[in-house]
Amino acid sequence: MVGTVTPVDKRTFLVRVTGADRPGITAALMACLAEANADVVDVEQIALRNRLDLAVVIGVPEGEDVLKDLLLFGWERELEVDFDVLEAHDTPPASSRYAVTLIAQRMSADQLAAASNAIATAHGNIDRIVQLASYPVTAYELLVSGCDLAAARGRLLEASSEHRFDVAIQREGLARRSLRLVCLDVDSTLIQDEVIELLADEAGCREQVARITDRAMAGELDFEASLRERVAQLEGLDVGVLERVRKRMRLTPGARTFVRTLKHLGFRTAIVSGGFTPFTDALAEELGLDHAHANQLEIVDGHITGKLTGPIVDRAGKARILGEVAAAEGISLDQCVAVGDGANDLDMLAAAGLGIAFNAKPAVRAAADTALTVPYLDAVLFVLGIKRTDVEAAGYDDDVLGGSDSPPVTSPS
Repeated sequence: MVGTVTPVDKRTFLVRVTGADRPGITAALMACLAEANADVVDVEQIALRNRLDLAVVIGVPEGEDVLKDLLLFGWERELEVDFDVLEAHDTPPASSRYAVTLIAQRMSADQLAAASNAIATAHGNIDRIVQLASYPVTAYELLVSGCDLAAARGRLLEASSEHRFDVAIQREGLARRSLRLVCLDVDSTLIQDEVIELLADEAGCREQVARITDRAMAGELDFEASLRERVAQLEGLDVGVLERVRKRMRLTPGARTFVRTLKHLGFRTAIVSGGFTPFTDALAEELGLDHAHANQLEIVDGHITGKLTGPIVDRAGKARILGEVAAAEGISLDQCVAVGDGANDLDMLAAAGLGIAFNAKPAVRAAADTALTVPYLDAVLFVLGIKRTDVEAAGYDDDVLGGSDSPPVTSPS
């Protein structure tokens, strides 16, 4: 709600209108208020399952009797009209208001109760609840005021861990609504695979390479040293392996829908990978991404040499590239979203205005602004406050490389 201070020579009322929803109710109510010279200080309306709940804060000049007119308005339209006398007050400042996003495969009353209780124990008040999506996950956005951010975040994280739902809490305001660039990690984020392991599979050393990858992504090994060690195992592979591996890559469920929706809404998109350019370039072309950066395999006489050329895209490199892409686009880092899962994503997540850990390692979940555990990449859209209706307006795609548009999925009622 957006309000102003009501003059002292006016009485302030909260008017609540409920009943069966149909066209023209709001217009008729406002005409009634205009006739009585009432000021509309604040208004909020929701129609749920054809039931209307319309709340209006009004300032009424002394001597005007608008309440009788409002009761007649309700009686003529078979609506319930209730009144409360209010003290004139300011709306809580934007700096003390937060958007809390709750996401689960299917949100239960128990989960909603746990989240609501966490907010209440942090002395927060829930001003509004809006459902963002019911498919492929259930997502709600709660507008909360009055709470301490650190206390609310801590209690919500405890509740989400115990009751198995994802939660994000962000300051509500212009900064949240001005995000313009989304930068993604690739392996185990945009795609389900680790490309180095697919290459190692072709070389017959997958298990050895996978063990090194796991330790590197958990932050136990230096990324550059571990990458060079793994790439050395690929020495002698012919370049034909690159196309075979590209065909084996699997997009994360929701990846095409995620990118398509971002582009429909005017976002710029980038991928920054500790993997290799033949694969990131293919993904950028396939998905229509704006930027793609990765490491370069050395290839001589049609064979992989087991070495890398050029600068290494490591943990620090990812953050540096995010900054360069943002600068090239004329976008501040505060307007950037970064999404990743491994330790080499930590600096990038910290540099962005919003860092999201997606099905990430424990250390990454602990450090990121928020974490998602649902298996759908398009669930990130709901953390950005984007509704399922916006996703549907952007269309649908199969989440396979080379996939074509698929018909809309019918959401369960």
